Amino acid sequence: MSKAKFITLEGIDGAGKSTQLSCIEACLKARGIAFLLTREPGGTQLGEKLRSILLHEHMHPETEALLMFAARAEHLSGVIMPALNEGTWVVSDRFTDASFAYQGGGRGLDYARLAALEQWLHEGFQPDLTLLFDVPVEVARERLKKNAALDRFEHEEEAFFNRVRDAYLDRAKRFPQRFRVIDSSLPLDSIKKKLEEIISTICL
Repeated sequence: MSKAKFITLEGIDGAGKSTQLSCIEACLKARGIAFLLTREPGGTQLGEKLRSILLHEHMHPETEALLMFAARAEHLSGVIMPALNEGTWVVSDRFTDASFAYQGGGRGLDYARLAALEQWLHEGFQPDLTLLFDVPVEVARERLKKNAALDRFEHEEEAFFNRVRDAYLDRAKRFPQRFRVIDSSLPLDSIKKKLEEIISTICL
């Protein structure tokens, strides 16, 4: 029996990650795989409190990055690693790639500092599969207009999201062994088919 896998979902706000979660869930259930759905920031009692602060309180970019990694430390120790060690797959809506995209690309923080935090927190540990849902920024922003209440990230200007998207695509090029880029502007049926193909491959 293969070891439990860690799958992460990434993409700019409005890229469609949440919409595709049900498809991923169905794919894993169809294969009889025990799995856990979680998210960042959040996933733990403390992490959810930090999530509320991060999404709604204005702060210095370095404070933002440190709080993201603080929530991640709780997430790793309290949820992700225990589940994987028990043989349960973990599907997380965002992980450390989001810090490089949002705090690095979006906020302009030094990537070396983010890399140092990454190495300190989970050196040698990375997702088995990262699904990057990519969509033009203008499409994502149109989708966000349908939301009744936007958090402070979703309120950011278009230039911010262009930097975040570029940072994500750069990460995908740097780590092609675990990234799969999915065009989430395609029809839902096409995206579902692509996800099923990818999940079937990692299940081997």
